[in-house]
Amino acid sequence: MKKHQTNQPMAIEVIPVESQSDLDDIFRIREVVFVEEQEVDPDEEYDEFETSARHFKALVDGVPAGTARWRFTDKGIKLERFAVLKEFRGIGVGQALVEAVLADIQQHPDSNGNTCYLHAQVSAMGLYEKFGFQKEGDLFMECNISHYKMKLLIPARV
Repeated sequence: MKKHQTNQPMAIEVIPVESQSDLDDIFRIREVVFVEEQEVDPDEEYDEFETSARHFKALVDGVPAGTARWRFTDKGIKLERFAVLKEFRGIGVGQALVEAVLADIQQHPDSNGNTCYLHAQVSAMGLYEKFGFQKEGDLFMECNISHYKMKLLIPARV
């Protein structure tokens, strides 16, 4: 696919996944980015949390371009499955996804004072650092890709 190019500013919108059609779109994005591009085993990519996690879809000028999800775990709130199609990288889709996911988490009553964490691919750490995530621990491999755990405390609301 060609790089998405235009002389006009692109409209980036992030919406919660609420239909089977939205779910199909995000699974297609994850299939392209993780399974095809990064060679992640499909058995590793899709898991038992697909129905319980809160998923988001990013659109660029109405075209599905990226996805992410979050869920509660016994260690805090885990952000996962951030993926942007290659032709939409570098225009702010990843940043829009992180902003939308964090805003959604902060609206949830059980997020108050909780810790968010994620397993960041080394190449994406700079994005998460812009939002205050900090690296924790040693480099580790997940699906044959180098990652660091990163954490962010959600401030307690008064």
